[in-house]
Amino acid sequence: MVINDIPVIAIDGPSASGKGTVAQRVAGKLGFHYLDSGALYRLVALSAMRSDADLADEHVLSDIAARLDVVFEDAEIWLESENVTDAIRAEACSNAASRIATYPRVRVALLERQRAFRQFPGLVADGRDMGSVVFPDAALKIFLTASAETRAQRRYKQLMEKGIDANISTLLQDLRERDARDSGRSVAPLQQGEGTSLLDTTSLDIGQAVDCILRQYAEI
Repeated sequence: MVINDIPVIAIDGPSASGKGTVAQRVAGKLGFHYLDSGALYRLVALSAMRSDADLADEHVLSDIAARLDVVFEDAEIWLESENVTDAIRAEACSNAASRIATYPRVRVALLERQRAFRQFPGLVADGRDMGSVVFPDAALKIFLTASAETRAQRRYKQLMEKGIDANISTLLQDLRERDARDSGRSVAPLQQGEGTSLLDTTSLDIGQAVDCILRQYAEI
């Protein structure tokens, strides 16, 4: 099968919109592979912070991105043989990843690695530029979002369930700053592109969002 014939569902959206959970469930329902593109930027951030790299040095960060020794195994992520599934979800890592993602060299270094996830029978990919840059020929493109307040509440609940202390006001401020940074960057900015369906999950639960995407895919 020609790789471009392998279907892709691209789900983009802002931080804490629930796109990761929704994308995973859609992939599970369809028996497709799943790509959490944000995890790759978080892995670059974690690796950089652990090596005391300068987070303002694009060349160093792109080199780290190109050399990442990472394995995705079911729901777990391994960096240099260490399980870092939870470590990359820390807020410090998330904020660093958002800054790192603004660097064109880092994005180029990770581009082919992301595209390599496109395997038979199909792929569900979530991120910021899955439909616009990484998989512009995706069969279905979704821009999944929710109000900043709703997203902050979801992130707060997620962190508390993991035993991580959090402040709802700080989370809301961080989300708004991240939204501005992701939307305003010069390379692959976060935005609803042409041919992309908007899915606002402010008043939807995960199951309803998943069903909505599955219905849209079935209608293609």
